[in-house]
Amino acid sequence: MPPGTTETDEQLMERFVNGEEQAFTELFERHAPRLQGTLRRIVGSASGDVLQTTFLSIVRARGRYQRGAPFRPWLYTVALNAARDYLRRHRREEPHPTDKLPEAAAEPTPLPDPGLSRTVEAALAQLPENQREAIVLHRFDGFSFKEIAELLGVTETAVKVRAHRGYERLRTLLASEREHA
Repeated sequence: MPPGTTETDEQLMERFVNGEEQAFTELFERHAPRLQGTLRRIVGSASGDVLQTTFLSIVRARGRYQRGAPFRPWLYTVALNAARDYLRRHRREEPHPTDKLPEAAAEPTPLPDPGLSRTVEAALAQLPENQREAIVLHRFDGFSFKEIAELLGVTETAVKVRAHRGYERLRTLLASEREHA
């Protein structure tokens, strides 16, 4: 297919593997805004750095991409690994939940009230990493529990348990916030 036509992610990745740099640009433009929103919910204000690390990893790993394999799950696996690496390296430097979040990040599923959005973001930041990942991928990125299990390399039941516990903790945190408001 000539450049500029609507191609699948897999076709674009195939072109990129074959050396066509424009295909990478198209993949980046297609996925970066939403992926940065996901990463912002996982690593906070470092989402831009982790996004860059993710796409740099895609460039470096293009030779290992399995031709025809679904691109989006592979991209999110690379991104989650980069986010985990970042969180491990910066455990003591994590921002306080009330720190201002970057305004440049895309908001895939905007909440109607900016104050509510900040409250939810702060509550998400308080969840354990595995619960936060399950909720962000399910609620904000629309992955099924089965797809999340494949991304994370765990069972679907484990993902459901993580999400359930995370949603319960979020309800508690948000109820507590309402009482203090």
